[in-house]
Amino acid sequence: MTSFRQAFKDQTTLYVFVAVLFLVGVLFGALMVNALSLEQQQEMARYLNHFFVNVQDGGEAMSQSSFWSIAALHMKWVGLIWILGMSVIGLPGILILDFLKGVLIGFTVGYLVGQYSWKGLLFALVSIAPQNLLIIPVLMICSVAAISFSLYIIRTRLIMNKGGSIVKPFVSYSLMTLFMVLLTLGVASFETWVSPAMMRWVTPMLLQAADFSI
Repeated sequence: MTSFRQAFKDQTTLYVFVAVLFLVGVLFGALMVNALSLEQQQEMARYLNHFFVNVQDGGEAMSQSSFWSIAALHMKWVGLIWILGMSVIGLPGILILDFLKGVLIGFTVGYLVGQYSWKGLLFALVSIAPQNLLIIPVLMICSVAAISFSLYIIRTRLIMNKGGSIVKPFVSYSLMTLFMVLLTLGVASFETWVSPAMMRWVTPMLLQAADFSI
């Protein structure tokens, strides 16, 4: 626990940088909603209508079949960050992934709020916010660890031109990533079995909303 606290303290600057990058992505994603054409808005409204109906009518069956697909999606994201962290050229890719995650969340929440007002915000709070409050810290920890490992390689191999073994830092980096992968299984469980029940509570209000008609 002490070593983790010390590592967090040493990497505070990186955590702040990644957090700011993510928030910029959220803001950018929210602004992108205004760039949608009327045709695109109508197409998304039709898709969401179909999604809301599925959640309301068949959420239980859908939940049982979607756990591993949700878990695989999170694990692929963590795994890609891990791979990018092992190469110097992958460093910008980590930052792009963090930015894109923010864009996806910002766009989704921005569209729901813009389309359905407070009902869209309520739906976002029960369907998007809970699991992202869990998965975003996981991705931030993975990103900071990947950036730190990549910078370690740059510093020791390219700048200082040291030999030495990177086995120990690599093992620590990989074990931390593996632990984060295990946490994503918990996030996937929540997203699969808890979120649908919360969404089914809100979807009737969205389906009955006057501004939902296309």
